Amino acid sequence: MEVRIRGLMMDPVTNMPMIVLKDVNGDGVLPIWVGIFEANAIALEIEKSATPRPMTHDLLRNTLRAFEAKVTRVVVSELRDDTFYAVIWMDRNGETLTLDARPSDALALAMRADCPMYVSRAVMDSARDAKKGKDINQDELRRWLEGLGDDDMGRYKM
Repeated sequence: MEVRIRGLMMDPVTNMPMIVLKDVNGDGVLPIWVGIFEANAIALEIEKSATPRPMTHDLLRNTLRAFEAKVTRVVVSELRDDTFYAVIWMDRNGETLTLDARPSDALALAMRADCPMYVSRAVMDSARDAKKGKDINQDELRRWLEGLGDDDMGRYKM
């Protein structure tokens, strides 16, 4: 399913940054907790802030361009042992290439490459099922995330 970044916010419980992905064609949401540096890379792109020197994701985008490779999409493809995995899909002279990536890096690159972002249905289902077995009430978390307004997202909303 195609998603967009709904926003970047601090989890009020863990005080860790999280990216909130939203299904483009539905109400599904997926929070992915990330490190502070990864959150900063995404926040810089959300704000379209220029930095004096290229950041890591800018360097990767520029390197791919130099090698005539184009990022065509990123997919959050797997959830295993509470860890999300992603794949960066590229085209280079008609050849399809894929790279394993952390979701935060894949999403930061997708924003810079202006390409679509996807989450596999299996990941959405696994994330929902994983939450059911924990102390978190999945329906309550989903309603909270879906009910977030622009003001709740702070400065980092899309």
